[in-house]
Amino acid sequence: MPLTAPLPDLDEILASMGEGGRRIALLDAGEGAAGNISVCVGWQVEVRRRFPRGEPIALPVPAPHLAGHTVLVTGSGRRLRDIGASPVANIGAVVIDGDGATATLWTAPGRLFERLTSEWNSHLAVHEDTVARTGTNFHAVVHAQPPHITYLSHVPAYQDEAYFNARVMRWEPETIVQLPQGVGILRFMIPGSEALMAANVESLRSHRIDVWGKHGVMARSDISVTRAVDRIEYAEAGARYEYMDLVAGGGGERLSDEELRSIVTAFGVETDLV
Repeated sequence: MPLTAPLPDLDEILASMGEGGRRIALLDAGEGAAGNISVCVGWQVEVRRRFPRGEPIALPVPAPHLAGHTVLVTGSGRRLRDIGASPVANIGAVVIDGDGATATLWTAPGRLFERLTSEWNSHLAVHEDTVARTGTNFHAVVHAQPPHITYLSHVPAYQDEAYFNARVMRWEPETIVQLPQGVGILRFMIPGSEALMAANVESLRSHRIDVWGKHGVMARSDISVTRAVDRIEYAEAGARYEYMDLVAGGGGERLSDEELRSIVTAFGVETDLV
């Protein structure tokens, strides 16, 4: 569903990206310059007062459904924890041209990056696919590297999507309520590659969060940056319990099918996980 008035202004969106970066740092999911955030906005946003320098760029993938949209995206090598203190130094504003193939990148004089995040192609492709399918006017995407999820993705059994969800989704009742489609699982692919981009788009059509094997996660939301980060937190909490159980020798019961079904019924959750 598209956002309705009152729509957030540029400063509110930048603040939400800063809060998202802060929370990723608190999860220990953004070491150094790891992780990236982008927000696609479908209404007119005046970016030039905050980002006065414009330069033409070619988009890494065609985005015809994003013509006229603005995508705010973090720069390569920037720390997510620093966005809140200085958003214009760490973020670029990409205003997409009518052809959906080119754009203007608006930045601030004090920008601290040479180019946009190395995962820019995956961010843009997910925005394009989601807007094309749903018609939303707002879409946030967050890539991070939560340690317990990333660790489990190195264990062969957890590289199977059904197994991962059967184990990780059963430690807290909130998890299935907040992640009713479960977590998508991708095998390892080269970061920034076309293969990862294509597989990620396909996975995020049916999930709101997926695991990039041996790398991290990507989450999305058509409500807010912080809602996307929430999804990472819920998945990471389940992975942390699973890791604790593995370390303790595997004695935890987890929620049974019957208990999960009772939660699903009580909260009216639409899911095919149980």
